Amino acid sequence: MTRRDLALNVGALALLGAGWGITQPLTKIAVSEGYRHFGLLFWQLAIGFGVMSLIGLALRKRLPLGPAQLRLYLIIAMIGSVLPNSASYQAAVHLPSGILSILLSMIPMWAFPIALALSLDRFEMRRLVGLLVGLSAVLLIVLPNADMSGSIPTAWVFVGLISGLFYAFEGNYVAKWGTAGLDAIEVLWGASAVGTLIALPLAIGSDQWINPLPPYALPDYAMLANATAHVLTYTGYVWLVGRAGPVFAVQISYLVTLFGIFWARVILGEAYTSTVWAALGLMLIGMYVVQPRQPKQNLEKTKTMGDSTV
Repeated sequence: MTRRDLALNVGALALLGAGWGITQPLTKIAVSEGYRHFGLLFWQLAIGFGVMSLIGLALRKRLPLGPAQLRLYLIIAMIGSVLPNSASYQAAVHLPSGILSILLSMIPMWAFPIALALSLDRFEMRRLVGLLVGLSAVLLIVLPNADMSGSIPTAWVFVGLISGLFYAFEGNYVAKWGTAGLDAIEVLWGASAVGTLIALPLAIGSDQWINPLPPYALPDYAMLANATAHVLTYTGYVWLVGRAGPVFAVQISYLVTLFGIFWARVILGEAYTSTVWAALGLMLIGMYVVQPRQPKQNLEKTKTMGDSTV
């Protein structure tokens, strides 16, 4: 890798980390005036599908619709979008944005025991230590007086952890059973389409439908920006993996967490006590220790924070 290539890759990594990190404050804004999870979920998926359709058109791709592909779209839509995003939108009502960013850092730590259960990885004591360090960070977060308001609701911390758990399931599912011959962009495109169809009756039936007609308020713009940022950064991450390799690209995990804290401070004015900063430090250490020395292929590691995912 030449110096020019290295500079370009590092710049892309930082830009993608900043883009992914900002999705947590945008989620917080989107739920700030009463929008609820199924309504937000539908529009996030619908907007994501629209953006992915434009990308697919630009790349002259067609969305495969065979039985194996449709089954994959359904599974990825559920464990990569519908279930985790429903949890994260609900948790965002009650938790600071920066706390959500720290909790999502548990993804590589959750992935380790799941990979062991599926015989995708081998046991390593150092990685178990990394998992325990990450769990210690979560315990610090739920201690009294951990945030600026005096306490963080413990129950909602565990709801916030659900997102990372499902993203870890998603990555291990792909590692175990593959992507039915699809590339990562096709998987996201198809999962967005199926997820939109699933979320529509949920939004209408739960009376959480969000009217797309004007006038628009700040949560509407945040919802649009959030969905667009996720799709673009995800696509950029896939490009970076192909250009620089997964070992280099997986470092985005740290940047997403740090930028999530940074944007929460700049955009939302969030501030934390020393306990939360200690939890952040422990989480970063846990992330470093738990990651395999030679990261495996695939999409997991395209869901480092997710996002939040789709």
